[in-house]
Amino acid sequence: MIEEMRMQGLGVIADAVLPLGPGFTAITGETGAGKTMVVTGLGLLLGQRADSGAVRAGTGQASVAGVWIVPSAGDIADIVADAGGDLEPAGDGLAELYVSRTLSAEGRSRASVGGRAAPAGVLSALAEELVVVHGQSDQLRLRSSVEQRDALDRFGGALISTCLDAYTASFTRWRELDAEITEITENRDRRAEEAGRLREALALIEATAPETGEDTALAERAERLANAEELRLAAALARGSLSSDEGDADASALVAEARRALERATDSKLAEIAESLADVGYRIADLAGQLSAYLADLDESGPHELAAVEERRAALTTLTRAHGSLDEALALWETGSARLAELDDDGERIERLEAERDAARTVLDEAAAQLTAARTDAATRLGAAVTDELHALAMPDARLEVSVAVGAESAHGRDDVSILLAPHPGAEPRAVSKGASGGELSRVMLAIEVVIAGTDPVPTFVFDEVDAGIGGAAAIEVGRRLARLAESSQVIVVTHLAQVAAFASNHLSVVKASDGAVTASSVRRLEGAEREAEMARLLSGLTDSDAALTHARELLSLRGLVA
Repeated sequence: MIEEMRMQGLGVIADAVLPLGPGFTAITGETGAGKTMVVTGLGLLLGQRADSGAVRAGTGQASVAGVWIVPSAGDIADIVADAGGDLEPAGDGLAELYVSRTLSAEGRSRASVGGRAAPAGVLSALAEELVVVHGQSDQLRLRSSVEQRDALDRFGGALISTCLDAYTASFTRWRELDAEITEITENRDRRAEEAGRLREALALIEATAPETGEDTALAERAERLANAEELRLAAALARGSLSSDEGDADASALVAEARRALERATDSKLAEIAESLADVGYRIADLAGQLSAYLADLDESGPHELAAVEERRAALTTLTRAHGSLDEALALWETGSARLAELDDDGERIERLEAERDAARTVLDEAAAQLTAARTDAATRLGAAVTDELHALAMPDARLEVSVAVGAESAHGRDDVSILLAPHPGAEPRAVSKGASGGELSRVMLAIEVVIAGTDPVPTFVFDEVDAGIGGAAAIEVGRRLARLAESSQVIVVTHLAQVAAFASNHLSVVKASDGAVTASSVRRLEGAEREAEMARLLSGLTDSDAALTHARELLSLRGLVA
């Protein structure tokens, strides 16, 4: 539940703290005082879209902060931990969660969860676990067939959820196969052209038979052959300097002579140096051998080899121009055969895919049938339960039915779900989207939420003028039912009816004050005489009317008769 909320610079509310807590909280106030801003502020905390128009004129930004009491472990704790936030231990397996959001006049929004900055999406994820908000717009949405189907699915709980997951997976698989078949058949000519180009490319690569790194090696070889005479002179000079075949003084002879001179000495230090000179001699001999091999290679090469190298390089250049690089040509050689086989196999592939699609359709039909059966069973139970609730909401003769008919196939099933209402005996059930009045729609929505709460519990309910279009005895029953709902969930209601507010265990009033130029509102908790006066104002528009005060006290006495 939300324990406390503070709003600053939001609409007409300059600075207000709402002590909420458990049970049933009613929020009342004069028209234009800013009651709806309370729901707006709560919506900001729940990740709803921010509107800079809600920022109070003359202030740079609006801010809303709330303290939630949540389980210290579970889904909510996981969401907070993933966002990098922290929970404050509150004992008995509970914790405090601090959430805030600021909105600038320019439309920039920032959120904080558990002391850490977080995107609004984290607030939305928390909202799904913490609260259900209903306003007059939600009553209008109840006229939507999609909303009616979603309400039935929520009531159906785990069984419908499991069936829907299986159906969605089957539908996705069938649609993927169908799309693949369509793509192949519709693009047959394009795929044939691709196959022809790929076949030519692979034939050229096969004929050229390139090797990894061959272009680089050939470039180096061509450079060497083009400068063969200059390289031969350099290598021969170096070879003669290291080891001469003509008896001239060379490095090898000089090092050998130096080694022999040191070996004739008896000093151990000179002996070590002589060993090092021996290693140098071996190294010189090795280098001389490498130079000899290099010269022999040059001698064996000639103009004919240079021409062959350049011809090979030209062949590789053709591949490089076609594919960007030799590596990409080799990569195509590795993967192209499989792609060509795929393109050439369209006929067999289509037959194979069609068989898979037929099998997927069978699985989809079974999943759809199971989903329809689960919804049909849940629809019977939901209709009966909501009918009972409507009887307790001053609609004693009303009957609600939930129809599950064959509908268009979609990712959500093949069912067309309709909520039908017969408001009095003898009346044929009609879709609430056509036959329900505003007051009836309000009570149907409340009854559905109460019933669904039994299978899909929600910690907090927020109702913005759930009593729209009703009054008198019906309003009393709505207040009584909200009070019973508050025994298991936190209930926050923005109302203009004293009959509803009378059943609240916590009554807050949004009070409007004006200095002649600027209007500002604050929030006060009402008790005793102040609450009686506010109830009288709701009943008659007067706070000091004896008749209204007497009626207010009568209504307040009903709170003890909730059960």
